[in-house]
Amino acid sequence: MEARELHEDALVIDGHNDTIVSHQRRGTSNLSGGPFLAQTRGIVSYLRGHLASPAADIDIQINFPLMQSGGIDAALFAIDVTLARNNHLIYAIDALGALDVEVECSEGAATLALTANAIRQAKADGKRAVIMAVENSDATEGSLNVLRMLHRVGVRSMGLTHNTSSRAADGNDESRTGGGLTTFGVALVKEMNRIGMAVDVAHLSPAGFRDVLDTVDAPIINSHTTCAALCDHPRNLDDDQIRQLAQNGGVMAMTFVPRFVDAENPTFDRFIDHIDHAAQLVGPQHVAIGSDFDGGGTLISDATVFPSITEALLERGYSEADLRLILGESFMRVFEQIWN
Repeated sequence: MEARELHEDALVIDGHNDTIVSHQRRGTSNLSGGPFLAQTRGIVSYLRGHLASPAADIDIQINFPLMQSGGIDAALFAIDVTLARNNHLIYAIDALGALDVEVECSEGAATLALTANAIRQAKADGKRAVIMAVENSDATEGSLNVLRMLHRVGVRSMGLTHNTSSRAADGNDESRTGGGLTTFGVALVKEMNRIGMAVDVAHLSPAGFRDVLDTVDAPIINSHTTCAALCDHPRNLDDDQIRQLAQNGGVMAMTFVPRFVDAENPTFDRFIDHIDHAAQLVGPQHVAIGSDFDGGGTLISDATVFPSITEALLERGYSEADLRLILGESFMRVFEQIWN
């Protein structure tokens, strides 16, 4: 099977983007590629303000038409609440509401996926599957009741923190303290496992990473990271962590953030090196892709470049079966276990 044919046939999932907040702050277009939907304007743009040049002048990296052009069947649309200080929950709900409107106004091009089966059905129907995610568990405001309601709204994945610390855990910027999960963080992780929400360890401190693995009874994800063995950045996983993640049955998604790929010369080929390193270390069933589009994943221009990943891995001798895992089935294995 040729690269493009394989890419189109495979189930392709992007594990992380920051697109809905970026769209709200730009106020120039909607996720279907048309004019901005005025009815979605709300708390996000009010609290954070509009993007100024030069950031506002950079083309959006992912939306529903770009997903289709790039053969991306599903994506986790994350709401990072970190900078919405003292307003974390209303910020999250506002952005999730805007995302819901975007799906509703897509004229059938996109659908909200609440189960793993819904992702497969969306592909069969030729639709883009939108998965709601929250980045930084401060969106719960320290309440497991709020977590339950976020799940009821449609959130299927949540990161425990960002670079800084949250009520649940220390972020990677605070690793010098040796702090991991708080008492609330332990309870939060257990409840996420119980109700069926993916625990995302991206941004966690090393101690927090260990604490999560000691607490969970389901596979974890790291939605956007790369390998510390190739680029020694605090956001990347070292080989021991990658092995521990694999032992848990989890999945790590490689990201296009240049400084995570290489400190001096971040290239697309170097990005492929990260996929190769992890796949060789623990197997492709624990490796995926998480772009971080519209949030720092600028190593490639936009979603239309995704087929190049398939081409590059085929050139390196990866089998069709291994490629299907990396492109989406690794995520699906975890989602099917957690959500269904």
